[in-house]
Amino acid sequence: MFDEIFGLPAHPLIIHFAVVLTPLLAAVAVAYALLPRRRPVLAWAVVLLSLAAPAAVFAARESGEALRRARFATADGVLGERIATHQSFATPLLLSVAGLSAAALVLVYGTTSSRDSVGDRFGRAATIAVSAVTVAIAAVVGYYVFRAGDSGARAVWAV
Repeated sequence: MFDEIFGLPAHPLIIHFAVVLTPLLAAVAVAYALLPRRRPVLAWAVVLLSLAAPAAVFAARESGEALRRARFATADGVLGERIATHQSFATPLLLSVAGLSAAALVLVYGTTSSRDSVGDRFGRAATIAVSAVTVAIAAVVGYYVFRAGDSGARAVWAV
């Protein structure tokens, strides 16, 4: 399923979704957490990106594994080491972006008013705590998306 798209390896095509959507989720989630007055405008973007970014990272990971099996199963030496390094960031990135998505969705839910309430659903202290967790996880996501992209570029371009 994640092998090819129109006869081309799927991984180089799919990773661009992850490369764009993941940092965008991190940035929008941080903005949502730190800019309470902008929350009504950013809520829809946080929700959509919280659904799309983990799917994109999952597809990138799966297509990368398919590419390695199909074209680089016997790679060893420096190339094999670079591919293994790149591959080692896939699962931590997927887990961290899933965590960020969950935290961001909880934050959106907690800060949107229900019919019966005027303010935050969880209270100010809980909203601040969830906001802090969201910002912290966004930093972790930023680290892993950079490391995954950098190691992938180094594997391909032998830099």
